This record gives sequence, structure tokens and C-alpha cells, in this order.
Amino acid sequence: MSKSNAKPQDFHQLSKGWNIGANLIAGIFAFLCVFPFLFVLIISFTDEKSLATNGYQIIPEQWSLEAYKYVFQTGDALLRSYGVTIFVTVVGTLISLFVIALYSYAVSRKSFRYRNFFSFFAFFTMLFNGGLVPTYIVATQLLGLKDSIWALIWPLAVNAFYIMILRTFYSTSVPDAIIESGKIDGASEFKIFYKLVIPLSLPGLATIGLFSTLGYWNDWFNALLYIDDPDLVPLQSMLMRIETSMQFILQNSQNSSLSMAALQSLPQDTSRMAMVVLATGPIVLAYPFFQRYFIQGLTIGAVKE
Repeated sequence: MSKSNAKPQDFHQLSKGWNIGANLIAGIFAFLCVFPFLFVLIISFTDEKSLATNGYQIIPEQWSLEAYKYVFQTGDALLRSYGVTIFVTVVGTLISLFVIALYSYAVSRKSFRYRNFFSFFAFFTMLFNGGLVPTYIVATQLLGLKDSIWALIWPLAVNAFYIMILRTFYSTSVPDAIIESGKIDGASEFKIFYKLVIPLSLPGLATIGLFSTLGYWNDWFNALLYIDDPDLVPLQSMLMRIETSMQFILQNSQNSSLSMAALQSLPQDTSRMAMVVLATGPIVLAYPFFQRYFIQGLTIGAVKE
């Protein structure tokens, strides 16, 4: 009787021991991924003299806010650079998603006559480019982007690699039956794209949006090329200038009017860690919002053929 009433074994379910072991391994792996950033955060709050004496410690002997005081001594300039970076990241990501999503959708449809030409047109830019000097001339003299906030947005608005990724996503995840059903109901191409394609493409769009956001947030090279106005300097470029000024003071200490005690009190290593925290902290906190769209997009708009 007991054998006949026994439940069949579910091969898709782990035993309790294996489940505990798998969760333990996943937890250790997650901790190893998070620990470097936590360690950087700890070092940024460590006293510089204690760091030089005792080295890197998980629990430092003496805590200090001198690194953040040194970074924030620029005052309104740092807050302004935060505002510039946030504006560039938000607006640039929206523009990038809009252009890449439309371009990728067009080249993914077999009914589009020139899909091969435009696919090659995007792919060709991944292999060859005009070079730095022609790009600078076009951006400054032809487009007039010198000392403009758009100089930080337009150069990164379109990425051929992202187009290839999203084109493949459209081709494999958006069934032709969905497109045909929209055409039968009399919907236009833009209405089909907005009402039918976008709900099915949230995972792909969220991925490209995350890549674009990281690209805009971490960009400093375009500011180095095109921005001289101090009011338009983004965060990454501002932090780089702060570190450069500190290195200049230390390297030219013999010709400096600063005393040796003042030079030794400069938070060299801790200020670098503080810059890492200030540069990566906001984007780390924003990542869970993108993750929500990843999960949501997996359950929207399923189709059965």
C-alpha cells in the first residue's frame, strides 16, 4: 500500500540538502561580487595616515571623512557636474533607445526591401571609422557642438553593436504572426511597433538601455575633446581633474608653497576610493530599476502559434 501511494519523484525539484548547498554557493558568489565595492567604500572612509601605517584593513583603526571633504571642496562645481551627467545620461539614453529601436526593427523585418543595405551600413561602421581628427572636425565645425551639452549626447546616440543585438532579438522574439495580425486589423507600422512590438521587446530594450546608460554615465573622453566651459563638465571629467590637480601638487611639492605637513595630509589613496564611490554609487543604485523591467518583460505578450 505504501509503495502504491508514494508520490512520483519530481526531477525538476532539488532535494533539501542540494537546495541548501546551491543557495549557499550562490550566496558566497554574490558576496564575492559585492565585497570589492564594499571594501572600496570602507577604504574611502579610512584615515590616510592609518592606511599608510597599517595598510588595507576591513575594519580600519581610525575612520575619517577627509577624502570626501577634499573631493567636495570644489563646492558647487561637483554638484553641477552631477547635474550635467544625470541630464546627459537620461536624455541620451532615451534618444539612443528611440533611434536604435526603430533602426533595429526596420532591418529585422524581411518585408523591408533595403534591410540588407542598412544592416551592412551599420555593420561597416564596426570595422572602419573616420578617425579622431575627422570626427572632431565634423562635430565642431560642421555640427557646431563645441562647448554644447549635445556634444556629450550625439556622439554616443547610435551604436552599431547595439543595433545588431536588438535586430537579432526582434528576429527571434517577435513572431511574424503578431505583425500580420496588426496589419489585418488596419494598424499602421508605427502603431504595430508601439502597441505590439515594444511590449514583447522589453527585455531587449532594457538591456540596450542599461548599456547606453553605463556608456553615458562613464563617458569622459567626449568632455575632454569638446567641453571647455566649466559649467558643462560632467562628473567623470570633474573627478579626473580633481585627481590630476592633486597629482600635480604632489609631483611639484618642492616648488610649492605648501608645507610638508600639508602635503602629507593630502588624502591620496582614500580620495581615489571616494571618487570611485561617487562615480559608481548612483548607477549601482539605479540598476535594480532596470532589473525590474527585465523580469516584467519576460511575462508580457506571449504568443502561441
